[in-house]
Amino acid sequence: MSSREPERVPDSDLGVYGISVAAELVGMGAQNLRHYESRGLLDPARTAGGTRRYSPQDLQRLRRIGDLLDAGLNLAGVAMVLDLEHENAELRAHMGND
Repeated sequence: MSSREPERVPDSDLGVYGISVAAELVGMGAQNLRHYESRGLLDPARTAGGTRRYSPQDLQRLRRIGDLLDAGLNLAGVAMVLDLEHENAELRAHMGND
């Protein structure tokens, strides 16, 4: 028997990346991430001191925002698509539980 602790799997909702690292990982400027947050497109976790911490799920959402912007949508359109995608996912999950 090994005395090692079991490997911990990161939680996709856990904010682990600072804004500069998150921006680099998704290929955007940190100012864009702040702007998307101010527009309500994402809500990163914050430390007790107020520092933003981005999760893998946040990075995935940022990549989706970038894809939608590249497709020609403006930020209002991006917000609508993201809301509809979220509603669709909730409906599918609800239908799967019946």
